[in-house]
Amino acid sequence: MFSFRPFCIVAAVFACAASFCSTASAQLEKRITTHLLNAPGYAGMAVGDFNRDGKLDVVAVVKDVQIFLGNGDGTFQSPINYAVGVNPNSVAVADFNGDGKLDIAATNYLSGTISVLMGNGDGTFQPPTTLNVLNSPSGIQAGDFNGDGKPDIALTNTDLSSNKVVISVFLNNGDGTFRGPVNTDLGANIGIDALGLGDFDRDGTLDLAVATNTLTAGQVVILLGNGDGTFTRGESYAGPPNCIFIAVGDFRSNGNLDLAVTDYLGVHVQVFLGNGDGTFQQPVFYASTFSDWAAIADFNGDGKPDLIVSNGGFNGYVSGTVSILLGNGDGTFQPQMVFPAAPSSDTAIVGDFNGDHKLDVIDLDRSFDYMVTLLNTGDASFSPTSPLRFTDQLIGKTSLPQTVTLTNSGNASMNIDSVKCSGKPFQMTQNTCQGRLAPGAHCAMSAIFTAQAKGLVAGTLTIRDRASSKPQVVELIGTGTVVQLSPPQLTFLPQKVGTKSAPRMIQLTNTSSVVLDITNFIFVDGKDYNAFFESDDCGSQVAPGASCTIAIAFMPHRKGANLAYVRIEDDGGGSPQEPMLTGTGD
Repeated sequence: MFSFRPFCIVAAVFACAASFCSTASAQLEKRITTHLLNAPGYAGMAVGDFNRDGKLDVVAVVKDVQIFLGNGDGTFQSPINYAVGVNPNSVAVADFNGDGKLDIAATNYLSGTISVLMGNGDGTFQPPTTLNVLNSPSGIQAGDFNGDGKPDIALTNTDLSSNKVVISVFLNNGDGTFRGPVNTDLGANIGIDALGLGDFDRDGTLDLAVATNTLTAGQVVILLGNGDGTFTRGESYAGPPNCIFIAVGDFRSNGNLDLAVTDYLGVHVQVFLGNGDGTFQQPVFYASTFSDWAAIADFNGDGKPDLIVSNGGFNGYVSGTVSILLGNGDGTFQPQMVFPAAPSSDTAIVGDFNGDHKLDVIDLDRSFDYMVTLLNTGDASFSPTSPLRFTDQLIGKTSLPQTVTLTNSGNASMNIDSVKCSGKPFQMTQNTCQGRLAPGAHCAMSAIFTAQAKGLVAGTLTIRDRASSKPQVVELIGTGTVVQLSPPQLTFLPQKVGTKSAPRMIQLTNTSSVVLDITNFIFVDGKDYNAFFESDDCGSQVAPGASCTIAIAFMPHRKGANLAYVRIEDDGGGSPQEPMLTGTGD
């Protein structure tokens, strides 16, 4: 079995926010955040043991090439930076010069170059050498395309003179230098976002799966390798128009390679099962919103390949997640299990980063300048899979208890050594998680939140058990506020379509001893915002202890349920307050 748990350890500039600092999940532990330098923008990652100490390291390409040497417990040392070209955006790791030490090749999107850095075997690298390509290189892959046992380089780029997309292959001389490129033309007026690498027709030569797109449609194009760095175009398949990653794996363990194709503006990941002759079956769709990266690995140790997907977030508006779809062994997958990850999730990698022989995930955030390590915790499964998020509390008031359940999903008894609560505003009120937990059995922990100051605050329940070599953490999130809304929501009686109800009132009270600033005008938003009419006398400030009134009238434009909310932005903690509005059109 397997389990991962999220835990946020963040620097002050990234105070834990409910949108992304999430907890307990049945599968992932968000264990640590590691800050990058000047990361915002497109970025890439790869994994390897660069200093040959048996602990996995990470290379991230952002403004520079950054090397994070692993400590063997899921944490990393401060990065070693190497200046390369402008806007490096993808990276490949291989032993390019045959000396037994891992090397790095990175594409520089705005420079139109590749930087190749030879490894010294101690975690440091020699100054980069440069290969010139056409324009906008990305999607770099390392593989032996001409069968000489030396890893070559393949990537996508664009010929601006003809507006054609090109696959370029640089053949390796064996000493870290390259010849070429050998170019394969894919045609004009298309975009190209992803390369998948594998022997799809089982002839012993490497092939490519290429995701291309126009403004309205996408394709997965199969390029069959000729064994000399050139390709013959094979079949094409309708795919998502916004694919930025193709994962390759044998989903059925039958020797035929299959594809998982992401869609970063869609709500599915597409699985193409291979026929073993370079052709593929029509795709099967699995729910996974804003998927931007995928990998195939056995995460629960049952011998069946699973699918893991990184789902993008957008600058805090939609928070990034990681999904795991357990494989059934026949090329089909179970519904996704979703775990909180980096807020603007963009790229991820898989590896055993804490040496416990379980696969973990590192997720890179493209906007907030860090990467998040999610450790696999084995047989301890938690419910809910989201943080214990308490409702906003007035200062001095205490919430109702929130409960998390721990289940032993393994086949052997689990010993629980201790459970501790941290965070001054939080208090543990129940704990049945003590001693030995039999297979299939569960226990519960509950906590309450007493608001002591306005604003968001985080705490933890820390569980030490034998399912993981690391403590497992349930994150507690609460918000103190001085803003009291009475009532907290409005439900209108059924109203004839096209007629307006009498207004109903929400009273906003500033319970503090200082002025409350209303930082934006109060307005109605949501699905049926135009069915509700708002007016108020709140102005820009509400005096200490004073109240103002928000009036809402309901005039449905259609029959059936109408849903919206009032948006109130202020400096009182818990902003924006969003009391729900519901009504039915007759």
